[in-house]
Amino acid sequence: MAPAPIDERIKDVAEPRKDTLGLPEPALQRLKKAGIDLSNGYPYRPARPLYLQDVYNIRSKEWKHNDAGARADKSKSALFSAATKVTDLTTHIGTEIEGLQLKDLTDQQKDELALLIAERSVVFFRNQDISPQQQLALGKYYGEVEVHPQVPQVPGNLGVTVIWPDLQATERAANFRNPGGASRWHTDLVHELQPAGITHLHNDTVPPVGGDTLWASGYSAYEKLSPGFRRIIDGKLAVYRSAHPYLDRDRPEAGPRYVERVHPLVRVHPATGWKALWVNRAMTDRIVGLDRAESDLILGYLYDVYERNVDIQVRFKWTPNTSALWDNRITIHNASWDYGGKYPRHGTRVTSLAEKPYFDPAAPTRREALGLLDESEKQVDGPA
Repeated sequence: MAPAPIDERIKDVAEPRKDTLGLPEPALQRLKKAGIDLSNGYPYRPARPLYLQDVYNIRSKEWKHNDAGARADKSKSALFSAATKVTDLTTHIGTEIEGLQLKDLTDQQKDELALLIAERSVVFFRNQDISPQQQLALGKYYGEVEVHPQVPQVPGNLGVTVIWPDLQATERAANFRNPGGASRWHTDLVHELQPAGITHLHNDTVPPVGGDTLWASGYSAYEKLSPGFRRIIDGKLAVYRSAHPYLDRDRPEAGPRYVERVHPLVRVHPATGWKALWVNRAMTDRIVGLDRAESDLILGYLYDVYERNVDIQVRFKWTPNTSALWDNRITIHNASWDYGGKYPRHGTRVTSLAEKPYFDPAAPTRREALGLLDESEKQVDGPA
């Protein structure tokens, strides 16, 4: 598979680099079992677009997203009855399911899983025998699969991204003070016109110690705010940017620029109808209509609420051949690089794009919808 841009309209490209890093043995065996063609090297890298305008045009038109969780049976009986064990890992976020193979789910179970992810934010499945092709098929069921214009992918399977910190370290040196991998709080693909919904990461190779991933709940982060502060940010818009920069074709001398799109700070999930805080320190740039100093102050506080409240987070210890499926509309995540690159870590990721983010002032919080509010959450300062 010769390197090419992911969209045939893109003509101005940079040739991708050639990778020579040897695959970890568990990853190699999984890829061989799946019949992945490794004869031209691994991973496959698309020819990278040079210009910002071309990247904007890749997905520039809105489409209708039909959310699988919104059509699911609320009892989730088909999913739960087939599992041998279902365990909530914390009160507010994270559930582990045992006894199921993701590749064998019925459509009804896939819908119910989407609803469970929408409610619990991230769901884990250990001991999964799943190929990149089957992972891609599940992603297509949940929405339009994102094909990234420049990141490494599994050969012959555009949309299956390779998550391999050792490979990333060949491009950007990592050390204890400047960790590698995705070791900062972020949400995937916030710059898209219709950003990421469900992401499925399958790790076939993991360190024996360390390498955990943390997720935080956007539902709970929003609920940590006072009702008065929520009213300040409800309906506000922010500018979200891409992780990768490109040149402006009309002003290349101005240097690299990011893809930017405007979305609400607080969004509503279509399957649950609950409000969630939707910011992340890595890629939320500024609040529309505020001075930079004002925006930075508010965003800094929101990031801290999201990142520092450990009771609204889950930290997951990976084992080989584990899958995590999370919803980017209601979470941020952070991959710990505490193993320092001393052991291999390799996985494949598929992300399904979802609806254009929207805000509904009438939508409840999660705790309000579930009848969990305590007196401190109802309190309003001032005279009666």
